[in-house]
Amino acid sequence: MSWWRFPKRILPDPAEEGRDYNGASCLSEKSPPWPAGRCCPVCGGQTFSSSKILWPELVRQWGLTAEEELWIEWQQGFHCTKCRSNLRSMTLAAAILNEMRLEGNFAALCQNSQALRDARILEINEAGSLTAYLRLIPGHKIVKYPEVDMQALPYADASWDCVVHSDCLEHIPCPVQALRECHRVLSPGGFLAFTVPLLVTRMTRRRDKLPACYHGGPNLRDESYRVITEYGADVWTQVIEAGFEEARIVALMYPASVAVTARRKSA
Repeated sequence: MSWWRFPKRILPDPAEEGRDYNGASCLSEKSPPWPAGRCCPVCGGQTFSSSKILWPELVRQWGLTAEEELWIEWQQGFHCTKCRSNLRSMTLAAAILNEMRLEGNFAALCQNSQALRDARILEINEAGSLTAYLRLIPGHKIVKYPEVDMQALPYADASWDCVVHSDCLEHIPCPVQALRECHRVLSPGGFLAFTVPLLVTRMTRRRDKLPACYHGGPNLRDESYRVITEYGADVWTQVIEAGFEEARIVALMYPASVAVTARRKSA
């Protein structure tokens, strides 16, 4: 699920990068700590840029410090200029490849890796830029929440080898139940890979009883984009509570963005 809605684009037009909704320069002068020489794990690209994503109301409702705001801007707006994948999508791609012990870039492997092409992959909502590549896999299926209830997935036990979702769980009324369903539909040895907007400086809190807060854009009031949970450093506890025996954290540019993976125990 995307935080924002820009027609026909994953990110704003390149001409608008580094500008706020009024066209004024707003990105911090501090450079993202992307390791020198690291390529984009999605396409292998080597050049990166940043786009302004957050808006004042969301920053205020979230209570972000200046440092936390910068982390989220990098998480959602730092991106590869070749494939347009943002840091969140790049981190998720790296997590999936790590779990499958694959080397190379995600885009090419979705076409050429037999292990990936043989996998039954359930994608819940669009996982950012990864969706276009996941669609190339014969066993891939994408479903949309809330049309398909993540808390009661309409699939048989052990019917998928991989479940993927990105910045979706924070909008689910009962995220632990949603994770239980992910665990249930995974085959023995199958794995879950996901991202949520996460601040390592905080603990997770519910905000469904607080004033309504929405992702997606400053004027969006779609209930499927309403934030129910604000995630913190204890995100892994929900994974264990859901029935997984371990959770792994993958970080490309800590603490700005992390992905979580968890594998169902083999039979």
